Amino acid sequence: MAHEKLSPRQKMIGMMYLVLTAMLALNVSKEAVEAFRKVDNGLTQTIKNYSLKNDVIYRDFDRAAAENPTKAGKYKTLAYQVKERADEAYNFIQGLKIEIIKKTEKDPETPAVKGNEVIMDKVERHIDDTNVPSEILIGANENGKANDLKALLAEYRQFLITTLDGKNPTAEEALKKSLSTDEGINRDGVKERWENFNFQTLPLVAVICILSEYQIGVRNGETEVLNYLYSQIDASSFKFTSLHAIVIPVSSNYVTVGSDYEARVFISATDTTQFPEYTVGDTKLPRDESGKGIYKVHASSVGPKKWGGIISLKALDGTITNYHFDDSYVVGEPNVIVSPTAMNVMYMGIPNPIDVSVPGISPDKIKIHVVNGSFTTEKVKNSKQEYFKGSWAVKPNAVGQDVQVIVTADINGKPTQYAPYPFRVKPLPTPIAQFAQKSTGTIPRATAAAQQGVFATMPDFDFDLQYTVTGFTILYSDRGNDYEESSTNSNLTPKQKDLISRLTRGKYLTIKDIKALGPDGRTKDLQPVILKID
Repeated sequence: MAHEKLSPRQKMIGMMYLVLTAMLALNVSKEAVEAFRKVDNGLTQTIKNYSLKNDVIYRDFDRAAAENPTKAGKYKTLAYQVKERADEAYNFIQGLKIEIIKKTEKDPETPAVKGNEVIMDKVERHIDDTNVPSEILIGANENGKANDLKALLAEYRQFLITTLDGKNPTAEEALKKSLSTDEGINRDGVKERWENFNFQTLPLVAVICILSEYQIGVRNGETEVLNYLYSQIDASSFKFTSLHAIVIPVSSNYVTVGSDYEARVFISATDTTQFPEYTVGDTKLPRDESGKGIYKVHASSVGPKKWGGIISLKALDGTITNYHFDDSYVVGEPNVIVSPTAMNVMYMGIPNPIDVSVPGISPDKIKIHVVNGSFTTEKVKNSKQEYFKGSWAVKPNAVGQDVQVIVTADINGKPTQYAPYPFRVKPLPTPIAQFAQKSTGTIPRATAAAQQGVFATMPDFDFDLQYTVTGFTILYSDRGNDYEESSTNSNLTPKQKDLISRLTRGKYLTIKDIKALGPDGRTKDLQPVILKID
């Protein structure tokens, strides 16, 4: 698998892309816009070609690892890590394209988006719109989603370069160019942020083209690194000095009561003119069209199940050699998981504990990746709940953008990534100020005089969070005169206590201008406390 070069067609598309960018900058005509549409169609087909090519390479890794796990296994693992990161970057960019088109078209059911596919030929009304792409990617204060894209591309680029381990400088240079997030030089010769240089005030069709170009960079980078990893296996040395029996479950080695466990049994080297015989106990197994034995048994009770047998292979001289094998699977109770999708919420500024499980998979075989947030596996403890190591605590980065928890499980040595699990991000709710454990109503004069301060509570919130009152004012009105005294913490000052001591029955105690500092580092203004002296 040699280092890949651009085809003449790809070079032509790249040149046309540059020319059309210049034409668009000069606002020549709508013909340029339509030409961009054609360019993006070509880019989209190139992306599909890369994906098909990469799928072939992954099958080569599977084959190589099955033939020689010692030599090829670690490279297969690295290859699937590359796939995980490449899919994450590609899907993020695809999500941006879909969001831009739907918002520009003002139609969530626009025919230009079919599932996760973008069909540029069906973008009709706003293909030259310049407002919505900038609004989404640049934002009012340059805090748009292009910032997240830049960070993701930089992280992905560095991951690929690290995987190359300094052994392929040519590929490293290609990655730095195709996935570059460096500042640009505008027409005035001034440096400009990567985000603005690439996306600001450009029409929708040009922005989609640029995003498609970065998707090509993602898939091309994936190909570059896969080629390098595969070259390390030394595929030409896959010669067998011994034969080994292999058992592969069709889906998983974990099944539930009432379902079927099914596996393929085969030997790692076979003669297509003469298939082996497979025996489990006294039963000979049927074979599929490729000569693999088929073992199928109905799961009737829970628990671990062991099984094994013999593979018999006849040599050219007629002698028969038997190869013993054994394997196991686990039968569990059927289960169902119900998720309250409308309640999928995380709160900004605090660790949000989550438990992640995959039926039949040990917790140490599960990992997560978080978009728009960070996570830790440290124990999270409070008076209401306790989450131990093995669970995660996720801290969102920003309100207004979903947190996505992406779960990957190691299933039979192969990383399997599940669909992102979204959580809406909400700010922490404002607490309630209390004086003598009250916010309204009446209070005995003696009780009011005995208090030491004002406190903030969140009685109906699921998290045990502490807000600290950082200031408040006592207001006392008598005979048309208002008397005020302020505190710069949660405690009553001597002057405030003096005001409270003047209160008589029927008067009102008002505590206003209450400020509280939350665990997210934000200070909030609380509703005043108004109590009638009883």
